[in-house]
Amino acid sequence: MSEARRKAAPPPRRKKHWALRVLGWLAALFFLGVIGAVAAFFVVYQTTKIPDPNKEFATNTTTVTYSDGGQPLGSFFEQNRHSVPLAQIPKYVQDSVIAAEDRTFWTNPGISPQGMVRAAWNIAQGEQLQGGSTITQQYVKVMYLTQERTVSRKLQELFIATKLGRQQDKSQTLEGYLNTIYFGKGAYGVSAAGEAYFQVSDPRKLSVPQAALLATVLNNPSLFDVDDDDPRTQKRIIERYRYVLDGMQQMGTISPALEAKYANKLPPLNPKKKDSRYAGPKGYLLDMARKELLQRGFTEDQISGGGLKVTTTFNYSQQKKMTVAAQQELPEKRDNLHVGMATVQPGTGALLAMYGGPDYLKSQLNWATAKARPGSGFKPFALAAALKDGKGIYDIFQGDSPIKIQGQKLGNEFNRDYGDVTLLKATEQSINTAFYDLVDNQMDDGPNKVVDAAEAAGIPKTKALETGRHNPSTVLGPDPYASAVDMAEAYATFAADGVYAPLHVIKEVKGPDGKVLWSEKSLDKQKKQAFDQNIARTVNYVLQDVVTKGTGTGAKDLDRAVAGKTGTAGGVAVEDRAENKACDGCKEGSATLTSWWTGYTPELSTAVVYRAGKTGESDLDPYSDDKAFFGGNWPLKTWLAFMKPALDGVPDAEFPEPSEDTIKDTSTPTYTPPPSTPPPSTPPPSTPPPSTPPPSTPPPTSTPTGRPTKTKPTQTTTTPVIPTLPTGGPTKPTDTPQTPGGGQ
Repeated sequence: MSEARRKAAPPPRRKKHWALRVLGWLAALFFLGVIGAVAAFFVVYQTTKIPDPNKEFATNTTTVTYSDGGQPLGSFFEQNRHSVPLAQIPKYVQDSVIAAEDRTFWTNPGISPQGMVRAAWNIAQGEQLQGGSTITQQYVKVMYLTQERTVSRKLQELFIATKLGRQQDKSQTLEGYLNTIYFGKGAYGVSAAGEAYFQVSDPRKLSVPQAALLATVLNNPSLFDVDDDDPRTQKRIIERYRYVLDGMQQMGTISPALEAKYANKLPPLNPKKKDSRYAGPKGYLLDMARKELLQRGFTEDQISGGGLKVTTTFNYSQQKKMTVAAQQELPEKRDNLHVGMATVQPGTGALLAMYGGPDYLKSQLNWATAKARPGSGFKPFALAAALKDGKGIYDIFQGDSPIKIQGQKLGNEFNRDYGDVTLLKATEQSINTAFYDLVDNQMDDGPNKVVDAAEAAGIPKTKALETGRHNPSTVLGPDPYASAVDMAEAYATFAADGVYAPLHVIKEVKGPDGKVLWSEKSLDKQKKQAFDQNIARTVNYVLQDVVTKGTGTGAKDLDRAVAGKTGTAGGVAVEDRAENKACDGCKEGSATLTSWWTGYTPELSTAVVYRAGKTGESDLDPYSDDKAFFGGNWPLKTWLAFMKPALDGVPDAEFPEPSEDTIKDTSTPTYTPPPSTPPPSTPPPSTPPPSTPPPSTPPPTSTPTGRPTKTKPTQTTTTPVIPTLPTGGPTKPTDTPQTPGGGQ
């Protein structure tokens, strides 16, 4: 071959890089996938039929029963539905909802691609399926499908919404939506919503701010609950309300000037009176059941219109007996006197009965769940913490008054001196100084350990309780730490040999088809050995002495094994706080603000709290002929009036005894104060009085008889996870002086 021909020959072909070939195949597969997906979409689209509307949508009542599953407690079906044609719904009312829920409603095909991507991302992240719903999709979900959140239901919703968007006029869809969507307060549709929130059933009479507020809450009636005083909820409401107004301004519905005017504040509410099914004491039970359903993950739509079958833990017979006790076993003077009661079944956490007040319709303040100062009712947690810390019930502590703790002089009720006392005696007679000495002088980081014990027993963790980790008077519960429900639950842990069981009021929830959607059995995994068994039994042993020879001797009338503790919290009555501030604290400790008796048997743990005044912060003492409103008097009497019939016919049961070494007394009652404790020479400030005036016996000078010897237990404690079941009341003490809770 010549040189010229060699030069003209083409260069050898290079093979494509393997990566380019792979990319080519992937691209081909991608396009095939897109073509397949589009084809599948059209196939499914063509075969999808718009189902008949839910015929039972307006009649899916959620029924609530007592624990037997048969006796009705009430229902959550409160649908007040009155359909109105779109022509009678003003444009600004229509636009408020469109601005809130779907600003592209008039132009989108019934679905939102961006929303679909967001929903798909949520699924990929393992989050709950939500979001991405247009007005058409929401309407489809309500009228044609179910409220379940599954991928298959969501896909079905997308196809039906797409088809509906093509086949049905947008105005018709909007009219159906405005007459069926849930606005909270049992109101379905804009007419019912106007009546529920403003007593305005005609949408034409709604103002622009009223329409904007209704559009605000329909997004999530629980999250934007206008009755919730929590500042965080109020902040969410005003922010979304302004978001709705902004959308209306952008749509040209209102002018910028009107937007600025309306955004200043929410329109005043004029709510419709609650349904009579909430009347009387049972309204508090229904309210608590509803709150727990929300906490368990059920939506407002499911609760109010989902046809659920809810069985509560409330026992019909026990509830009747508690109501009788709380309404009849009271002082002669009763005006503005409030009783809160609760009984919990040890070992299960089931709330069997609760009394929050005489009539829920007249006041939604639940005195059984409203938190208050427990006073000396906190001492059993200090006792449990001390036993875990290696202390014994015959260890000796200072019983004389006062005692100096972190620069504060703290004393006993009536400034009484008891001399050197054992921990057993200190608990029997509720001797404050001995517990101050125990927690603040004789235990390292004592207040912190008391809080740990309280939370382990079942007192819900709160900001106020956490503050007590550094408070020298934590042992007397000076802050609003607990409610009657909380105390019954916590003492039930001791009754159950130290086993904590999460508090609950829902036993079982079934769907309309009878399928169990939730059961209390799922809570079994949260049960924990909160206290070593021997520690719990020792606490029970000591608290039985409170009944046999201490401040709670009235409970002996139950004539069976009983343990318990009185509690009295003192302070300044709300009526005297201005004067107290002016006189630099001259009225500190002058009033009894709360009075408690929490007592339990192996079968039931029941707490009773008395409070006075509109907010529960008035003085209780005028309601009693005693020196003060003692916990061992009326609270214990009311407790007995319930417990006697509640346990009638129930075989007697004894508390298991602690180990013999634990209760064996080999100590000598001689007290040596720590170097930092001054002699009790200065009179203490006034502190609240005891529940029952202590007997006039001299301080112990010899070893108590009839008690075998003890060793110090050194077992561990496990703090359980407390569920977020709402047990706090709607109000809390305001401007209460942060002084010791006091009393017995």
